[in-house]
Amino acid sequence: MKRVRGRGRVRKRVRIGAPDPSLTGTSGVAALAEFIEKLDLVGRLDRGIGAIKERERGATAGQVLVSLAQCQLLGGDVLAALDRQRQDVAGSALSAVPVLASTTAAGLARRFGPAQLAGLEGAVADLTGHAVGLLPASRRAVLAAAVTVDLDSTDVEVYGPTKQGVAYNYHGQRAGRPHLGTWAEAGLTLAAELLAGNEDVRPRAADLLRRVLAGIPEDIRSAAADWDRLRVRADAGYFTADLAHAAVAAGCDFAIAAKRNTAMWRAYAAIPEDAWGAAEGMPGAQVAAVDYAPQGWPPHTYTIVRRVRIEAEDISDDPRSRRRRTIETNQLTLALEGAATHAHAVSFIVTNIPANDHPANPTEPAEPAEPAEPAEPGEAAAPVASITQVESWFRRRTDIEDRIREAKLGAALRHLPSGDHAINTVWMWAALLAGNISVLLQALTGIDQRHRAHGARLRHELLCVPARLVRHGRQLILRLPPGQQLLPTVLARIRALPTAA
Repeated sequence: MKRVRGRGRVRKRVRIGAPDPSLTGTSGVAALAEFIEKLDLVGRLDRGIGAIKERERGATAGQVLVSLAQCQLLGGDVLAALDRQRQDVAGSALSAVPVLASTTAAGLARRFGPAQLAGLEGAVADLTGHAVGLLPASRRAVLAAAVTVDLDSTDVEVYGPTKQGVAYNYHGQRAGRPHLGTWAEAGLTLAAELLAGNEDVRPRAADLLRRVLAGIPEDIRSAAADWDRLRVRADAGYFTADLAHAAVAAGCDFAIAAKRNTAMWRAYAAIPEDAWGAAEGMPGAQVAAVDYAPQGWPPHTYTIVRRVRIEAEDISDDPRSRRRRTIETNQLTLALEGAATHAHAVSFIVTNIPANDHPANPTEPAEPAEPAEPAEPGEAAAPVASITQVESWFRRRTDIEDRIREAKLGAALRHLPSGDHAINTVWMWAALLAGNISVLLQALTGIDQRHRAHGARLRHELLCVPARLVRHGRQLILRLPPGQQLLPTVLARIRALPTAA
């Protein structure tokens, strides 16, 4: 071997030897495989979706989805990543499902229609119910204490004129629009659809809400309803009475961010200065409630207003500034002209959540309340919120934004890789399924006690750790790098879980 001299030391020149098929860069796929088998994920998907082809040979619908989800969990961001992962002989041997060729996966994904996608949501509900039942009693009790459904959408920009099911959004981007409904406390996406970039989510919101609620285990949903803790959160893109009425009809309270229209600004101007109180966990912000409900909304609706002081010198001169749109016009003018030292950025939330420092129905006289029955020994009283607590809870709507970020960065929903809308819909669901697998894997093995790892961290610590696969005595043995590794702990905890019937 030739020696190369450089700056006082002798360095050996590296030679490339023959490829070693026993090496893999994704030893954590062993944990994924055992977890998928333990939950019978492929079987649940197959039973929910049904057959996607006439002959019973080759990959099933469940195997297609799990193969795509696994591909994205391991860092694949396009369909061609399947072909690269197939070249990993050792990794493929550890996989719970066959690693499909990209053309095969795309061809099978085209067979998913509305009936198959509806069955997919049913399978996700089945998986959720089974997985929640495996959680420790203390964690199930936390989930049953309150159930929050979050609704949101995100745009995925695409390129090329041949993509189906996309359109120009208001930013001028050609985009698809995944529309998601999540169970916030569990961190799981339970319903979704892929829209075009110019499609309004409001007409679809009520149906999406019903589908999400159907995906939450009945015992959890009933326990939360007993304490009036079934709630729906949504941003201003969902500001419609239809969603509010659908929430009430489903037994939920709602909180929906309101658009800053003339009526809202009038209601804001009517709030007396001594009615404002400090917001929880948001320095400099103040909160008040106002006796205003948009016309046609359910009874007991009122509005919570939040304002944040902004110094005049901190207000941008750019008329495109997003913050400027949150300031009342007259205040903005005075601040920009130097006639006022500050202004307030204002947000509105329309809700029917009862608050102990505001009447439940400010627009109608309240009926006398019946005396409350005494609680049974050991029974906790139903929680009562204040206006500031409701507003603080609503700010945690960012939970669904974290789910969207995980689908895009932890998985690969940042791309819609095909020109075919059906393939892109399956790709979207694979990304969402990858996120759910990550959440459930961490919850059921207890490695999320301090915090839940994002996709990139999970890949670094568990999934994409190099190893050598050795066959000895009819066993597969993984030889991991030196140092502390998470994989042995996770495998031991997965094996301790009861096997699905």
